[in-house]
Amino acid sequence: MVILIRFILFALFIFLIFRLIKYLLNPKRKLELAFDQKRFYFLDDKENVRKNFLLTYKGALFEGEKYLGTTSESFEVISIFIWTKTPDKLKGLTKNDLLFLEKEIKKAYPYAKIDWKSPMKELLQKGDENSINV
Repeated sequence: MVILIRFILFALFIFLIFRLIKYLLNPKRKLELAFDQKRFYFLDDKENVRKNFLLTYKGALFEGEKYLGTTSESFEVISIFIWTKTPDKLKGLTKNDLLFLEKEIKKAYPYAKIDWKSPMKELLQKGDENSINV
């Protein structure tokens, strides 16, 4: 009976360690942590074109929808639409911030044409304003 209890405790200990490691390496947790710390983080499953990507920067959360198409040599993601999940957090973002995000997305999807939805679209179209006013 004592051996059985020891085995169960050992199995429970191994299970708890496994769950802790799985929690610490979870990409969603890393995204939430970066969102809270107002850092850049890009969460994407590049193998699954149908799954949208999430990115956070300076406390704003963005979602991007990918569309597959053809290039001259292969099938690639050729179009991306990006919108914000937190429009109230856009205050203080500049055109340069959005261009930085475009550059980071282009690293993952070099053939993609990036289209922003409102209000980021209006900021990129205007050359004289410096920040987004929500």
